[in-house]
Amino acid sequence: MKFRQTDQSPTLFSEVLCLLVLIGITTMLGYSQAAGSDYVSPSDPIPKGKAPKMRVQLLNPGETTKHYAVIFYQGDEALSGLIEFAEKYQVTSAHFTAIGALSGATFGFFDPQRKMYKKIIIDGQHEVIGMIGDIALYHGKPALHTHMAVGGADGTTRAGHVLAAYVSPTLEVMVTVDPVTMHKRLDPATDLTLIDPFSK
Repeated sequence: MKFRQTDQSPTLFSEVLCLLVLIGITTMLGYSQAAGSDYVSPSDPIPKGKAPKMRVQLLNPGETTKHYAVIFYQGDEALSGLIEFAEKYQVTSAHFTAIGALSGATFGFFDPQRKMYKKIIIDGQHEVIGMIGDIALYHGKPALHTHMAVGGADGTTRAGHVLAAYVSPTLEVMVTVDPVTMHKRLDPATDLTLIDPFSK
């Protein structure tokens, strides 16, 4: 049995080839986007308005160096609240510690080659073993740098740079506001904002 070649054969071949190339490109893009979602840029902003239950109390009225208790409750996102606290109380330099518990979190591990944080997803209830961090100004606005260690039900721990932390049932953050303003600058080698003690 012989097949008759027609003038449409080259056109059909070209169309099939184009379709296969497009499928390959789409698949590669899909894989690239999925892999890219495992990373986050250090410059991604912290969303506001995600800690509606946050409460603040000044612990030493009248003192030059102020100490605050910043308390979060069920469902609050801690980083969002700390940025709002710093803006509302005009905090230009501070350091803090915290204990409590979370229903989930996203930590990060900085990858110097990519200049991005690789996400570490924390699922389910965890005790906050410790949280430390600081606040300084970047382009005139408060910027956070926070690390945390958490423990699971079996006592295993996980830790990293905090990208998001969802409180359950509470997170008790003790903030000391420093009397001297600290500034951050962008480090082009890493794309991170780093405290520069000599910057004004």
